[in-house]
Amino acid sequence: MILNPYDILIRPLLTEKITNLRDSKNCVSFVVSRRASRIDIGQAVEDILKVKVESVNVMNVKGKPKRQGRFVGRRPDWKKAIITLKEGEKVDLYESA
Repeated sequence: MILNPYDILIRPLLTEKITNLRDSKNCVSFVVSRRASRIDIGQAVEDILKVKVESVNVMNVKGKPKRQGRFVGRRPDWKKAIITLKEGEKVDLYESA
């Protein structure tokens, strides 16, 4: 199944660890569709952000169990991708004014 690049990248992921990776290893991170493969994710980043991708690492994250009173529920599972950009490439997506 062919996915639209805008359906593959759900939202940017911004944590302290990702910020350190961005500064030291030129990486960006996204929450991505669970149906997307590494190749799909890399092509979507290149199409949307107009940068060259060196590598894509993908992780499936299990949802945490949560409860409200006596009712037990679960947060949904999700997929995260850490994309390493080639030398000289930069994304201004995370920069604030």
